[in-house]
Amino acid sequence: MDKFAFDVAHFLAGTLVLVSLMLLYQDRLSALLNVFAFQAVMLALSVAWQAYVQHAPHLYLTAAIALSVKAIIIPVALHRMIRRLGIHREVETAVNIGPTMLGGLALVALSMVVILRVTTQSDIYAREDLAFALSVVLLGLLMMVTRRNAVSQVVGFMSLENGLILAATGAKGMPFVVEISVAFSVLVAFIVIGVFLFRIRERFDSVDLQALDDFRGERR
Repeated sequence: MDKFAFDVAHFLAGTLVLVSLMLLYQDRLSALLNVFAFQAVMLALSVAWQAYVQHAPHLYLTAAIALSVKAIIIPVALHRMIRRLGIHREVETAVNIGPTMLGGLALVALSMVVILRVTTQSDIYAREDLAFALSVVLLGLLMMVTRRNAVSQVVGFMSLENGLILAATGAKGMPFVVEISVAFSVLVAFIVIGVFLFRIRERFDSVDLQALDDFRGERR
């Protein structure tokens, strides 16, 4: 593979990290879902490029699944869900956006240091792709920890899973059956989470998970 192909792969992977940081910055649900859809588009482009440079046609299907399910179906479904639930527009945060962004930058730096040190015998380009992927995973986890709104935690979970797909495809792909299993697992998880959101809204008149903590405290 020539240098141009690696440069494009790294540009797409780096864009995913940047978009993950943008997710942390969003304070409105509609903007959060739109940025997540853009992240899914970039993931699809990254996987499609890996399919091209690795001569792995099955990865094109993975890219198509990411584009159709994560960039279109899930964001549209979540937009409709928040309208039906009557959720207010702002994203509830457990930590202010400023410290969250600083923590996100620290996690990106940590990912680079850890991956580049523990994979010294691996190909330099694969090492960098894995570092980007770990950054996306950790940023998705950070979103799940610092957001109290259940919808934003769902987005954090799916963003984390995007990082896992990026890692698998950047490391010379993964078995096709694993890709299909991951796709269906995400769909099943999304359906379960959707039911969970409606039940929370029905019981507490809110999807702020702080209500669950308060409820548990009252029962003790």
